[in-house]
Amino acid sequence: MNVLKNFEALFVVTLGLACAANYVMGDATETTTAPAAITAAAAPAAAQPMSVVVVSAKRLSAEQKLQSLADERKAQVASNSKTASAM
Repeated sequence: MNVLKNFEALFVVTLGLACAANYVMGDATETTTAPAAITAAAAPAAAQPMSVVVVSAKRLSAEQKLQSLADERKAQVASNSKTASAM
């Protein structure tokens, strides 16, 4: 049980050091400037129309779903048997 308390204390100390390092390093990285290529890539894109895809289809009935699944299984078994016979 004492080992768990020691691990908890070690975790808390490590977390504190990580937060302190983040705070110290955060000030140093804010003063540096990014290369021009990165700045240009991060610039917002010009106003372009957003692509929209509209799918209009009827839902399959339960029988159609079962038939579709059966067809897929047949196709999969056929392709598996072709690859097995090719080896």
